[in-house]
Amino acid sequence: MTNRGKFVIALLAATALATAAADARQLKWARSGDSLTLDPHAQNEGPTHALAHHIYEPLLHRDTQGKEVPALATSWKITDDPNVWEFKLRPNVKYHNGNAFNADDVVFSLDRARQPTSDMKGLLTSIDTVSKVDDLTVHIKTKGPNPLLPNNLGDLFIMDKEWSEQNNVQKPQDFKNKEENFAVRNANGTGPFQLVSREPDVRTVMKRNDSYWGIGQVPLQVTELLYIPIKADATRLAALLSGEVDFVQDVPVQDIERLKAQKNLQVNVGPENRTIFFGMDVASADLKGDSVEGKNPFADKKVRQAMNITLNRQAIQRIAMRGQSVPTGIIMPPFVNGWTKELDAAPSGDVNAAKKLLADAGYPNGFNVTLHCPNDRYVNDEAICQAAVGMWGQIGVKVSLVSQSKAIHFPLIQKNPPETEFYMVGWGVPTFDSEYIFSFMYHTRADKYGSWNATRYSNPEADKMIEQLSSEIDKGKRDATIAKLWALFKDETLYLPVHHQTLAYAMKAGLDIPVDVSNQPKLKYVSFKTN
Repeated sequence: MTNRGKFVIALLAATALATAAADARQLKWARSGDSLTLDPHAQNEGPTHALAHHIYEPLLHRDTQGKEVPALATSWKITDDPNVWEFKLRPNVKYHNGNAFNADDVVFSLDRARQPTSDMKGLLTSIDTVSKVDDLTVHIKTKGPNPLLPNNLGDLFIMDKEWSEQNNVQKPQDFKNKEENFAVRNANGTGPFQLVSREPDVRTVMKRNDSYWGIGQVPLQVTELLYIPIKADATRLAALLSGEVDFVQDVPVQDIERLKAQKNLQVNVGPENRTIFFGMDVASADLKGDSVEGKNPFADKKVRQAMNITLNRQAIQRIAMRGQSVPTGIIMPPFVNGWTKELDAAPSGDVNAAKKLLADAGYPNGFNVTLHCPNDRYVNDEAICQAAVGMWGQIGVKVSLVSQSKAIHFPLIQKNPPETEFYMVGWGVPTFDSEYIFSFMYHTRADKYGSWNATRYSNPEADKMIEQLSSEIDKGKRDATIAKLWALFKDETLYLPVHHQTLAYAMKAGLDIPVDVSNQPKLKYVSFKTN
């Protein structure tokens, strides 16, 4: 075990001794990586949202199975004007500092989330204006009808306008340029837990919000919640097995059966609304990190097709994932509107056909390139990259693997221009609609679109179709456009899909936390079983 691992175990043990039996309702929640920031509009990233849901709240969110349920809004509907949505807000809600929640906060927060430094702005491109009708009513006017607007609001957290102005955080943190602001390490939400302390990459301590509006509607039995990032799998599981943490969200696939055999533990397994894939620079005239001078191999579709059919997804599923994944040929999970069995079909690994494609493209001997991979974000992410590197080596594509923390990896993708030419990413779809994938991953990178499109791909005709999706009210026409776009993008082979991710949660006996399809367990729903 590393010194870092020993330190974490010692820290957890000290915490356990200090709180002892008096803190029977304490819950220690561990996962492989930390939230990137507490600023709720700075990063559109799963673990960041997962922590934020305990401190802040959106107007509505999704339950374990992905169903929309009310949060700070009690109801929403399209008005007589098809361009205007009306949201009725929950009365008698207080922020953690005692300030009252009202429509001013909603207007402020949605306007804040549309600013250039916000990573959430891509979800709000259809919005024209947000206006207050009265203290508990907000109108959102869109640029043309948008029947799916509520789908985009599940991770749009509402901040206290007064607190934000007092602490000079009217603008979201510029995360990719490593900006700091008061909201990065401090928070004032309406959520079920109140921030006590924040030590990035060590622990975040929260206490139960005893003034929470949902008391009596949800169990809210946890009195103190400790969120503890433990990067090393062995250290994280050792903490669970010893009782020093209660709930582990990122269970390595190779340890699932061993943990299931432990009488004092429970393991829940289920699918996630997320797909894992590789992206590449398909547009630059020349790559900086390859062995080919004056050319970009990825710009040739034959090369991309060769690398795609070289991936043996079934082998990755069997060996790297121990069966805990679903091989796919598309970067869209089955939960999403637009998914079909035909699109999802994964190509079989075919080394000989791939070699012929490479030779036809002018690379009979292959080439060298660098792949960037996270090592603390997705289930077995580094192992997947290592397996893929070996497979591409069979056709002469020699890949140098750079594996690093997500805090370093993601800015390489998000910077404009991107600082990676070949990379792994996993994409969840909180809106459960294809438009979300198109807007972030395929649209030309622009002010409000394409913030995660590091492929440099640009297709003005496709961009127009993507933008029209948010205002098309004819379901038949909308679905036809979605199908047309998927046919185009799958043929282009801009990304190399690997699999849909499967999750395992492990916890001490007495807890039963179901796998959340968005991988955002909301611990206000946790009840402690009694013997």
